[in-house]
Amino acid sequence: MYCEEFLEEDDVVQRARERASHLGCTPVLPGTGAALRVLAAVAQARAVVEVGTGAGVASLYLLRGMPADGVLTTIDHELEHQRAAKEAFAEEGVRSTRTRAISGRAMDVLPRLTDGGYDMVVVDADVENYPGYVEQAVRLLRRGGVLAVDDALWHDRVADPARRDEATTTVRDVGRHVRSDDRLVPALLPTGEGLLVAVRR
Repeated sequence: MYCEEFLEEDDVVQRARERASHLGCTPVLPGTGAALRVLAAVAQARAVVEVGTGAGVASLYLLRGMPADGVLTTIDHELEHQRAAKEAFAEEGVRSTRTRAISGRAMDVLPRLTDGGYDMVVVDADVENYPGYVEQAVRLLRRGGVLAVDDALWHDRVADPARRDEATTTVRDVGRHVRSDDRLVPALLPTGEGLLVAVRR
């Protein structure tokens, strides 16, 4: 809890959280948001893909970490989510040229994006499609690019081998896959609901 509250969230992020609550989507926790901002800053990420826009909470953190000329491509199949995120971006004063909101199924959109064209890919959407999202993310990342997968501990169930429900098993398998992929340098961070990160070799 101390880690999650280490950095205080401002009114813009808090209002985005309120919109998320009204829409029934679950935003990243503050510790995860802070970690995403740091990762974007360290990578000097000018081209970022976000799978799962929600109400734009993670998007705000990413944009704050990215250089001023960075562009965030954010994908969500819910138009209401995209509208809420755009409201957050407007409150933040983000120039319209810095965001590209794509409405549609991520598995339809991701294959159309450029191989090796991105500095960072963030996955925070429907866990049943995590394997496909991660596979596409690795293709999209340049060498030195950063992968970040939220909910990597899935409500603390992933670490318990007795938990064998479909969602937990899927997230656990994604972690194993990333850990064993020779193209990636991985780590699992115990922030929020778990943040699986990796750098593309």
